Amino acid sequence: MTRPTIAVLFGGRSPEYSVSLQSAYAVLSNLSSEKYTVLPVGITRTGAWFAYTGPYEAVAQDTWHEDAANLTPVVVSQDRRVHGLLALHPQGPQPLAVDYALPILHGKNGEDGTVQGLFQLAGIPVIGCGALASALCMDKDRAHKLAFLAGVSIPASLVLEPGEDPQKAVDFARQTGYPLFVKPVKAGSSYGISQIHREEELLPALDLARQYDDQVILEETIPGFEVGCAVIGGRELIVGEIDEIELSGGFFDFTEKYTLKTSAIHVPARVDRNTARRVQETAKILYQALGCSGFARVDMFLTPEGRIVFNEINTIPGFTEHSRFPGMMKAAGYTFPEILDTIIGQVSAS
Repeated sequence: MTRPTIAVLFGGRSPEYSVSLQSAYAVLSNLSSEKYTVLPVGITRTGAWFAYTGPYEAVAQDTWHEDAANLTPVVVSQDRRVHGLLALHPQGPQPLAVDYALPILHGKNGEDGTVQGLFQLAGIPVIGCGALASALCMDKDRAHKLAFLAGVSIPASLVLEPGEDPQKAVDFARQTGYPLFVKPVKAGSSYGISQIHREEELLPALDLARQYDDQVILEETIPGFEVGCAVIGGRELIVGEIDEIELSGGFFDFTEKYTLKTSAIHVPARVDRNTARRVQETAKILYQALGCSGFARVDMFLTPEGRIVFNEINTIPGFTEHSRFPGMMKAAGYTFPEILDTIIGQVSAS
């Protein structure tokens, strides 16, 4: 049988560029060369696309773009007869056939539906969520509204639009009470997020959030702790063991997510089996309510009373060897290569 060609996209024009490199290195290192023809496609911070033929270690070290001998400029061909990329050689464009695209791009310009839409226009199947689900899950406000319609509890919140009077945020905070979270509506990896405990912290937190998005959302703090569930599939769903984030204080910000200096992740979560099943079933409901497919990580809060509250869905979760999504699937009995085979199998079977 012919091995399918998989374009693995990494980098991108996002604050999460460096996170993407680490995830992509793990994915590239674990994709079977016997099963797949792997085509790494790097996107620089300025948005230039290159087919990359160098060592994978250079991706992790962010030196992949420094050796021109390993780089060929490429674009996605919108001519569906090409079904792939165009390599831009000096002598003229050359087609590069692609069977599937696997974006390992975190945050804006990658996880928000833009890249997914580009490949869907080209007729190239995307491994993972499509354009609509990706856009909805990136938008914290709309994702919460759909979760509520699906019968899942959500935090009390307020969206502050560009140019709106910040007094609305002050009034919401006084009514809801502190501590509160202030977040960009569309961003990932906890960029631009603050947990505030006093009114004088509110305006600086709004300014920080606006550095990442022009819409800002304020959310009540949910008591308890965060739990997550890895989900794979479309009509039929596979779930991993749920995990639990243990914090010594504050919240799971960017530093804690990628260093675990003062926090810990427990897989499986330290809850009884019935609670774990309820979390898994809620994750399935949320995954389907937001139109997810392929794979995603569903994040929720579990209160001391056992109430499950929606937080967010990551449609391209971290994929390093130590990230939460692979950790939950490994706890369910999957090796890293088997996780990749399973998510690729979802799109090839559809």
